[in-house]
Amino acid sequence: MNSFSDFFWLLVWAFVFGCYLVVLFQIIVDLFRDENLSGWWKAVWIVFLIVAPFLSVLIYVIARGKGMAERHQAAKGPREADTYVPPPIIHMSNPADQIASAQTLLDQGAITQAEFDQLKQKALA
Repeated sequence: MNSFSDFFWLLVWAFVFGCYLVVLFQIIVDLFRDENLSGWWKAVWIVFLIVAPFLSVLIYVIARGKGMAERHQAAKGPREADTYVPPPIIHMSNPADQIASAQTLLDQGAITQAEFDQLKQKALA
């Protein structure tokens, strides 16, 4: 390392190589995750990834990129926003507690006066 530019280019190429390794491992994981691809085609892709690494990565991403994204999404499972978790049900046996809770909601503006009256009637029933 004679100069700063040599060090800079070393960092650039190290970054590019690191990015390539990430993409390569994503492709290998995708190959083994794909149930529709036969073992022979998986072996052919692995051989191409070894013989002509950059070209075969580029071809794989272009040819199978959409399916790759779908398989990755399916492997992750449903997103948190897709799964509904109902709020916990709080049972208050005491009508006074129910009315106090409804009054708190009314004071905070979370419910209207009509909703408060309805909750109050339910608690007293």
